[in-house]
Amino acid sequence: MAMVSAMSADTYEKLLDAVGTGRWADGTPLNTQQQEQTMQLVMAYQARVLKSAEPFTIGADGQMVIKSKTEMKAQFSAEQSIARFAHDDL
Repeated sequence: MAMVSAMSADTYEKLLDAVGTGRWADGTPLNTQQQEQTMQLVMAYQARVLKSAEPFTIGADGQMVIKSKTEMKAQFSAEQSIARFAHDDL
């Protein structure tokens, strides 16, 4: 997994975008083999480099991070500050 450890964050973002859209940045569609291999690289990067705890990513233990609706609400509430306005303030 030396390739994953040496991968830049920019390269990861490009691969993540390609997996999400099914196309390379130049618009060329990924074939089935490219789609599978790119997804494997993205998952390995999430697990080994990012050690992500975000839902629907691969955690450091190699398992998909899944959170309950309550856990996600609590995390969102703690991270986000939403401005509230009265109708007359607008």
